[in-house]
Amino acid sequence: MPTPVRSNAQTVHYKRDWRVWWRLLRPHTLTAAFVPVSIGTVLAVDEAPIHFPLFFAMLVASLFIQAATNMFNEYYDYKRGLDTPESVGIGGAIVRDGISPKTVLLLAWSFFAVAMLLGVYICVNSSWWVAVIGTICMAAGYFYTGGPIPIAYTPFGELAAGFFMGLTIILISFFIQTGTMTTTPVLVSVPISILVGAILLANNIRDLDGDKKSGRKTLAILLGRKRAIWLLGGMFVTSFLWIVLLVFTETISPWTLLVLFSVPKAWQATKGFIGKTKPIDMMPAMKATAQTNTQFGFLLVVGLFIHYWLQ
Repeated sequence: MPTPVRSNAQTVHYKRDWRVWWRLLRPHTLTAAFVPVSIGTVLAVDEAPIHFPLFFAMLVASLFIQAATNMFNEYYDYKRGLDTPESVGIGGAIVRDGISPKTVLLLAWSFFAVAMLLGVYICVNSSWWVAVIGTICMAAGYFYTGGPIPIAYTPFGELAAGFFMGLTIILISFFIQTGTMTTTPVLVSVPISILVGAILLANNIRDLDGDKKSGRKTLAILLGRKRAIWLLGGMFVTSFLWIVLLVFTETISPWTLLVLFSVPKAWQATKGFIGKTKPIDMMPAMKATAQTNTQFGFLLVVGLFIHYWLQ
């Protein structure tokens, strides 16, 4: 399941041009699709030569599913009255930019259709079981904000996003390259899953007060703001320590310790929430959380690639 980030809008008005459609895609969230596909593929190098057409098909399909999930999020937050022109944050293509809700919904389903076509190609060249798992991932993306009981209204949003966009995507990307499964991609997926969940938690910390009023029961609401910030910091620490542990046990290369260069961004994200209660004041911390995920994932891919290149 792609990483859904709440579609709150700013009061600034823009002209209806290509930038509106670009913002609708929420490009900064698309790294949540790029990183796990890349990690799963690089990990497969030890088992088999990389099948680049499969890699690109998987990458593009994941990006389309992520973008579609963002659009479902945009549409259903609007339908439930959660987005207003006074809201703070990303998104807002409907309430701020005047894009028709039906257009947003049609684009979302169209992106799912493209992802399904790419999925057929992937299945033909790997296994049709991938179609089953891919369909479950798309369903999870839709039901995050769609359906009678959206996942976003429960304490399980972080868990669902981390499971589908961390563990599942990495394992699929590894499997379609190798036709098999090992423990290494499972272990490497753990910190990525945690950091994907951290993006959701940061989003819910920012929107805690508004979520209470709308009847949501997010993890941040159940824990309270202070404990939720502590949990966010703990998720960052666990992710870094997990990589150190994998290196110490010789599961992965010491080059993967490059991820430690993203520690300052994680510290910035955690510190940025402390003492803040207004959503606008927490926006930098929320962005820093997403940037931590991007930096960590990118540096992990680089470390793995260097290891295989030097062999």
